[in-house]
Amino acid sequence: MKHTPIAISTIVLLFLMSFSSGSKFDKTVAEFHNPKSKYLLVAAHRSAHNGYPENSISALKHAIELGVDIAETDVKVTKDSVVVLMHDRKIDRTTNGTGDPEEYTLAELKQFRLKMPDGTLTSETIPTFEEFLNVAKGKIMVDIDIKTSYLKPVVDVVKKTKTQNQVFYFDDDYESLQKVRSLDPEAMLMPRAHTYHEADSALIRFKPQAIHIDETFYTPEVTKLIRDKNARVWINALDHADVDIRAGKIENALNKLTLYNANIVQTDEPERILEYLRSKKLHN
Repeated sequence: MKHTPIAISTIVLLFLMSFSSGSKFDKTVAEFHNPKSKYLLVAAHRSAHNGYPENSISALKHAIELGVDIAETDVKVTKDSVVVLMHDRKIDRTTNGTGDPEEYTLAELKQFRLKMPDGTLTSETIPTFEEFLNVAKGKIMVDIDIKTSYLKPVVDVVKKTKTQNQVFYFDDDYESLQKVRSLDPEAMLMPRAHTYHEADSALIRFKPQAIHIDETFYTPEVTKLIRDKNARVWINALDHADVDIRAGKIENALNKLTLYNANIVQTDEPERILEYLRSKKLHN
């Protein structure tokens, strides 16, 4: 059986029907819960950080201004139990500090400043997760990449900010996701799967809203399994696809990414992808 990329005309029609009324955020949430939709949701990796520090409030605001659907971010917990944004095991690369963020108090971390992607020091400090969610609330969905074993403070912040309808949790550690569900039975989840059987197991165990797959086993059989179980298919453009996108080969890259109906794409190039999709009337 021959499989082809999503037809442009089909997506245009679906887009016009889906986004004819209501706020963009409400429509994005509705689309997220419509796993069989061919509408492509765009996720900004560590928020939209081209020209901004990664995992920063300014990068989040830029993502919102761009009209990105989902802001991906990474969370750690300080030694005084405050949830902060940080991807790396140490803060050396992204700040003018050193060491493990979970060995600092929040006040100690706030003494350091974030760096731009080129290493230039900024006036921004490491944001708390609560600060981040208060800016995101009602404006953009949030994918939490769990980088800590201290899960209760993370779930507590989501509950405190009343953002459960727009936040989902990502991990390849299924025990961590199970703990999240024990803390909040209604929590939205996105397990990572590395094989067909792992995807099947995650779908049965969690009934998640999305499954994160890798291009190494991106097949029509896998995506059919996921979509038939009412979950969206998340795939990354972070490596080869983003290289092609930077080289101006956007249509080719997106055709490969959506070949078997993946319908969430995470990228470091949200500006370029959104510009292309809008030029084809495929995105709000």
